[in-house]
Amino acid sequence: MRKKIMIESAERTERALIFYAKPVDIQVDDLRAKQHMLVDSDELAFLYILEGEDYVYVSIPHTVWSSCKELNEHVKVVALINNVEIELEGLQEELAYLIANIEGNANYGEELVNKVEQIFLA
Repeated sequence: MRKKIMIESAERTERALIFYAKPVDIQVDDLRAKQHMLVDSDELAFLYILEGEDYVYVSIPHTVWSSCKELNEHVKVVALINNVEIELEGLQEELAYLIANIEGNANYGEELVNKVEQIFLA
């Protein structure tokens, strides 16, 4: 099973979006951004992939999606995990791609489609 880091809150500043993760028992110093995301339809979350010795998923739940709504290339996105800041490079592009694919697409499940449309497309 892949390791998962759960985001519990987010904070927007003028130049950054900071995701705050629950403490984890994972060595995070050697993790780096893979610049790829997946969807977890069951948990209503986007999964950003970090790589090190293994892949580690950063789970971004629907409860913090509103903080992602108006991202652009000038906003740095980071995850603060065990007091280590990891930039989630390419998140803006990946998120835009996923939202475009999820809109109206029943393959992702009705609940996820509704949540994405409600938050990002309203």
